Amino acid sequence: MEIDSESKKSAKNQQKEIIPEVDIFLGILTQIYYLDNKINQQGAEFSAYLAERIHTLNRRTLDSLTARVYFYYSLFCEQMAPLPPSPSSPVVALRPTLLSALRTAVLRKDIDTQSTVIVLLLRNYLSTFHIAQADLLLSHTKFPDTASNNQVARYLYYQGRIRAIQLHYSDAHEYLIAATRKAPSSPSAAGFAQTAQKLLLVVQLLMGDIPERATFRVASMERALQPYLMLVQAVRVGLLGEFENVISQHAETFRRDGTYTLILRLRQNVIKTGIRMMSLSYSRISLRDICIRLKLDSEESAEYIVAKAIRDGVIEASLDRERGFMKSKEVGDIYATREPGDAFHDRIRACLTLHDESVKVCFPIPLKEDD
Repeated sequence: MEIDSESKKSAKNQQKEIIPEVDIFLGILTQIYYLDNKINQQGAEFSAYLAERIHTLNRRTLDSLTARVYFYYSLFCEQMAPLPPSPSSPVVALRPTLLSALRTAVLRKDIDTQSTVIVLLLRNYLSTFHIAQADLLLSHTKFPDTASNNQVARYLYYQGRIRAIQLHYSDAHEYLIAATRKAPSSPSAAGFAQTAQKLLLVVQLLMGDIPERATFRVASMERALQPYLMLVQAVRVGLLGEFENVISQHAETFRRDGTYTLILRLRQNVIKTGIRMMSLSYSRISLRDICIRLKLDSEESAEYIVAKAIRDGVIEASLDRERGFMKSKEVGDIYATREPGDAFHDRIRACLTLHDESVKVCFPIPLKEDD
């Protein structure tokens, strides 16, 4: 009896060891507390300590928790002064930590952390306009096929943004279409859907397409897309003055959305659209009238723009430099061109891509024995 009582006392005196999962979960709750109260400096220091502690652990039950730790760590650094895109921003000092976490996640086959860190690195590079480094990361890393749908949507969005900046509008359009389709439908994710849709609208305009009016009638996006509706209307009719007025009125909104520099590229598209509208409306129009309608500096500028539009196939017309006018050719049958076939091909490719993604979801790829 004395031995049993002594063993019970010793057991009570011994402190119970905390499970790592519980410890990290409490750490994430602390991160959320710091983030909600905007205590960014202490939150970043605590996140650095938490990341170092996680790095020493190798438990599969910590995979999803590890991803959340790095996610909040990145948020703290983004909100600390000096803010991005300053070269001395804390996000620049965070990159070695994220790259080390990515290497560890790949070696440990931690899918959650791997997908999250890749997205955070892309966001990090884009915040400081290091497009070449972001493109290099895309070419040297492979995004996990079994990543969560939310991370896949973010990854596609950042890919589309990078390609749009690099003038690869067709690739950017494909990525952004996929991102909007994979965007969560819950009200809490409306911000991401709006951001992706705004960039998609600008890319469509840069490609020479006009977005459908139904896009602007969605209840969750109608108010957020109002400046972009005015932009589309100006581009559609080719009014350069109205286009410049929209940019001046909503410049702050476009800068906040990160689409301002892309929208400035639309000036040439507006001019081309105006020339196309005039070529359809008039069989012959003088360069002086074109210069007045498009508010160009001189007739020489109008002559250069018309010649370039003819060379690029934007309009079917001829230019008479001696007499100073543009003569439109008769419009042929559009079904005799390749445009309907190209549009049909794009729709078929989108359906096949959707089919392949659905098959992957229904029949996941089995893991190998060594995995």
